[in-house]
Amino acid sequence: MAKKITGFIKLQIEAGKANPSPPIGPALGQKGVNIMEFCKAFNAKTQKEAGTVLPTIITVYSDRSFSFVTKTPPASYLLKTKLKLKRGSQKPGTEVAGSVPKKVVEEIVEAKRPDLTAASQEAAERTIEGSIRAMGLKLDY
Repeated sequence: MAKKITGFIKLQIEAGKANPSPPIGPALGQKGVNIMEFCKAFNAKTQKEAGTVLPTIITVYSDRSFSFVTKTPPASYLLKTKLKLKRGSQKPGTEVAGSVPKKVVEEIVEAKRPDLTAASQEAAERTIEGSIRAMGLKLDY
């Protein structure tokens, strides 16, 4: 018989650096999950991607056990690392923080392909282009 799910927790955690301090500790503590057990399991699983921010969905079961799934990094994180930016524009739509070539958009689409719901390559590129505009960057094509 399957375990009964009591809740889900969604967090963005830096790979290999989970610790019991906020936001992880309080979020897991509210659901009764063993915080150190989660931190050890998460750090072991994500050690090779250390330093990357990973959206994580933690499923909590009625016996206080858990399972978790990590997703691909957010598009904004990938854009900032590819373009070596500290942050996007303070006033998107008014100020331009940089430009993004077509090649970088295609690389990010390929990196995020498992988590995108787009039906085609063009739709996936338009999704990433929306993130680019939201960050105050300019498309360079």
